[in-house]
Formats: sequence, structure tokens, C-alpha cells
Amino acid sequence: MGVKIHPTAIVESGAELGEDVEIGPFACVSAKAKIGDRTRIGQAARIDGDTTIGADNEIFSHAVVGSIPQDLKFHGEEVRLIIGDRNKIREFTLINPGTEGGGGVTRIGSDNLLMGYVHVAHDCIIGNRCILANAATLAGHVELGDGVVVGGMTPIHQFVKIGDLAMIAGASALSQDIPPYCLAEGNRAVLRGLNLTGLRRALPRETIDALRRAYRALFESGKPLKETAEALMQESESEEVKTMCRFVLETKRGIPFERKSK
Repeated sequence: MGVKIHPTAIVESGAELGEDVEIGPFACVSAKAKIGDRTRIGQAARIDGDTTIGADNEIFSHAVVGSIPQDLKFHGEEVRLIIGDRNKIREFTLINPGTEGGGGVTRIGSDNLLMGYVHVAHDCIIGNRCILANAATLAGHVELGDGVVVGGMTPIHQFVKIGDLAMIAGASALSQDIPPYCLAEGNRAVLRGLNLTGLRRALPRETIDALRRAYRALFESGKPLKETAEALMQESESEEVKTMCRFVLETKRGIPFERKSK
């Protein structure tokens, strides 16, 4: 089929386009961009800077991918944005590359859905199979594991980490780390339990039961959090429980949960 570039599109000299790439009307592609096979760039979308996009992505109209970071410390240094395969990046989404202070790279995995008006700021790391609903906003240096769901209209503070298969409810405001497999909600968001809907789709019942017991011990028993996590690391045979406990032990911003008395 070959590359299809609409006559009104601007593709700068030096851009690398894979097989069967489609560039829509009035779209712009920078000289340093690398676009993988079968990726489609929609009407008036912009691919800026040193941006690498994998295969089979769909970038919808008016998305801006790779424009300079919204960071006053940025002074034109060489920075990159790397996006994997089979992502859907919907209308008016904005994704920035990294900054020198954050390692210089923003990285997005594969099979993600970024709905309209999402913002992914500088130095973020997003895993695979994540969903960011409309107008979700990730500040700089945010990290999302695999299978994370962020509800619409939810801002996430810089340097926050969210573990695998966690969910943040819509219209929340998150300023602390959320362990894997958990559900958080509120302004400011706090833990509300496990993300059972997501877990039932991904994990066997015995693993979910082990995570239930671990969640109660960690966040509902009233016992010291890190001591409980260390004990569970030694006692549990579940790798998922150990992953949750390791996250608790390594958190830098803390875990937002309602502490109960013993």
C-alpha cells in the first residue's frame, strides 16, 4: 500500500516513516521523528521533536506529541519521547518529552488508550495496557505500571508512582503513591480497597484472596505499615503480595490511607 501523505500535510526532511504510515490533512511531522509501520497520524495532529513512535498506533486529530516540556528549567537540551506499539492517542492530547533533570526521556509502552485532552508531562513513564480517561493530567516524573486506569478529570502530582492494575477514580486528585492492585478515590485521593474489577479480569481467585488478606493487614489492622509489609514479605508465598509489600517499603511520597486504631 505504501506511505500515504495528504497533500496539505508537512513532513520535514529527515523524518523516518515506516511501511504503510498514513499522515492526514494539515498534520505536521518533525525532522527527528521516527514513525513505525502502519501508524496513522490524524488531521492537524503534530509530531514534534525527537519522537519515536512504534507500529500500529493511532494518533487522532489535533493531538500534540513531543512538543517541548512545560518546565521552566528546560533550556533547549536534547530530549526524547518514546512510544511503543498499538496505542490510541485521542483528540487534543498533549505529550511532552523528558528533561535533563529527569533523564531526558518520557516513555510510553504499548496497548494504551489516552482519551481526549489527556496531558502526559515531562519524564513520565507509562507501562502497557493503561487507560487514561478524558482530561486526566499527569505532572512531571509520574510513573504508571501496567494495566493502570486513571479516571477522567483526575490530576496526578509530580513524582507520584502508581502500581500495576491500580485504579484511580474519576474526578480525584492524587498526591501520593498508590500500591499495585488497589483502588483510590477522592480529593485528596485515599485507598478505598482493591481494584477488584480489574483483578478479576487478570488474576486467579486464590491470588485475589491472598491480596485481600494482605490489604486488610496493611491498611485496616492499625499496625505499623512498614513493619507489616516486612512481615508479609517473609510469610506470603504470593508474588503479587510481595510486589505490593515491596512497593509499600519503597514508596517515597507515602501511601494515602485512613489509619485505624489498633
